[in-house]
Formats: sequence, C-alpha cells, structure tokens
Amino acid sequence: MGPVLWLLQWPVRAVLLLLVAQLPLGVELRRFDVALLSAVVIGLLGTLLAWPLRLLFGLPWAVASLGGLLAPVSWLFDGLIAVILFGLAAWLIEGFRLRSGLRSAVLGALVYNVLCRLVLGLFGLA
Repeated sequence: MGPVLWLLQWPVRAVLLLLVAQLPLGVELRRFDVALLSAVVIGLLGTLLAWPLRLLFGLPWAVASLGGLLAPVSWLFDGLIAVILFGLAAWLIEGFRLRSGLRSAVLGALVYNVLCRLVLGLFGLA
C-alpha cells in the first residue's frame, strides 16, 4: 500500500506546505501547483538522498550521540537532513523561495515536519 498511501499524503503535504508559507518564517510559495510540485520533490529527495546523507553524517552522528544512546542528538541529525532537503527543494523549484536563507530553511523544515507528523498521524496516513 506504499504508493497508494503516498498518493493520499501528497495533497495533504502540499496544503501543509502552503500553511507553512503563510506563517512568518520566510517561506514563500507562489501557488498551489508549486506546493504540489514541492511536496513531490521533497519526498523524492528524501527517498533518494536520505540514506546517502545518513552515511555522510554517520561517523559524526555516532560520535556525538554515543552510538545512538543520546536521542536528542539523533533528532538534530535528522533535522539537519530535513533542512538540507527543504533547502534543496526550494533551490530547485521556481516559485518556492526561502526569503531568509538558512533561517527560513531551518524554521520551515521544522514546522513542516512537525505539522506533517501531526496531521498525517491524525488522519491515519503516517
């Protein structure tokens, strides 16, 4: 049910991305179709790049988190990957802009990920 579940998540993620753009975080999205494309690109980048980024950050993560014993450190590395994917998507898509650069990427990725977890979990789509 993986692809079907993702197809159900897609418009919800796009609406949440538009909601993030309405907050004073420096994230700008031109239209709903740009949000739909951005949701796809963030998902694809996550699928293609999450493991290579985890491998790249593997040694610093293992040292900093004592091999995974310190969960907050693990969350920071997952957050770093989310910021990279969010920023990369904004760089690739015309109409998706991070007005304040890194600050907007960090805040936007954080709020977007929290909203996605909450809303998709509420609808049973997580």
